[in-house]
Amino acid sequence: MGWRASRPARLPGNRTLDAATVMANMKKLPINDFFAKNGSIRDDGRMVHDMYLVQVKKPADSKYAWDYYSVKATIPAADAFQPLSQSRCPLVKK
Repeated sequence: MGWRASRPARLPGNRTLDAATVMANMKKLPINDFFAKNGSIRDDGRMVHDMYLVQVKKPADSKYAWDYYSVKATIPAADAFQPLSQSRCPLVKK
């Protein structure tokens, strides 16, 4: 089960499984978890979040298990994804 399938039950104040109600509630909440920082769900249903430019470390530079990358830049969600204004999704009211 993916995170989207398990998330509705954890939404604050969520007492329904009605898809439209759950989606409206999810769009109101920021997403900050292990996968996404500064995330949100747009009107077209796309979850946008900051992205990272990383460089693989040399083995000598790795200090502990899973220490493989060094973050060189953070790309804000607004720059990392196609703008909502350019979306061709029929869910977007223009």
